Amino acid sequence: MKNDQSSTCRAKRLLRVAALSVGCLLTVTARADGRFTLSSPSVADNATLDSRHAASAQDCGGKNVSLPLAWSNAPTDTKSFAVTIYDPDGARGLGIVHWILYGIPAATTALGEGGPPPAGSIGGINRTGKDGYYGPCPPHGDAPHHYVVQAYALDLADNALPAALDRDALIAAMKGHVLASSSMVVRYAR
Repeated sequence: MKNDQSSTCRAKRLLRVAALSVGCLLTVTARADGRFTLSSPSVADNATLDSRHAASAQDCGGKNVSLPLAWSNAPTDTKSFAVTIYDPDGARGLGIVHWILYGIPAATTALGEGGPPPAGSIGGINRTGKDGYYGPCPPHGDAPHHYVVQAYALDLADNALPAALDRDALIAAMKGHVLASSSMVVRYAR
C-alpha cells in the first residue's frame, strides 16, 4: 500500500510539473507570436483588484489609484493608443465608464500606477462627467463586477481626436482606425 501511495504521489507531482511546463510553453508562444498584448504588473487577467484602485468617494473604500498598464507588440503603423475601463455590470447592466484616455503617443508602452497621463494624451469623460480615472465602486453585496480594460493601437495621430469624448463618441471616432486591440478583465466587489 505504501508503494502504491508513493507512486501515486510521484505521478501527481510529474503531472503538475508537466502541466507547469506546458503552461510556460504556451505563455512563451503567446508572447512570441507578435500579437498586441495588454497586461498589468499589479493584477493578472481575471483576478481581483486591490482596494487601492477603488474610488475614494462615497464610501467606496479605495484611494482612486489608477491601474498600471503595459502593452507590447504594437503594429509598426501605430500613431497613438487609447485605453478604456468599462464595467458592463454597473448601473444594473447598463454599464459604467471608469476611464478613457486617448491620444497616447505611439512611443508610450505603459501607464504608471496612479501616475499622470503621458504628455499630450487626452482624458475622455468618465461616469462622473469629468476626465480622469474613477475607480470601481460597486454596490455593497453585489457579486464581483467585471471591469473590461481595453487598449487600442490606432493609425490616428495623437492629436487627431477632440477633447472630452465619451466612450460612445470615442468608439465611433476609432472605427476604421484600430490596427490592433487587446483586453483584460479584472474584478472587484465590496
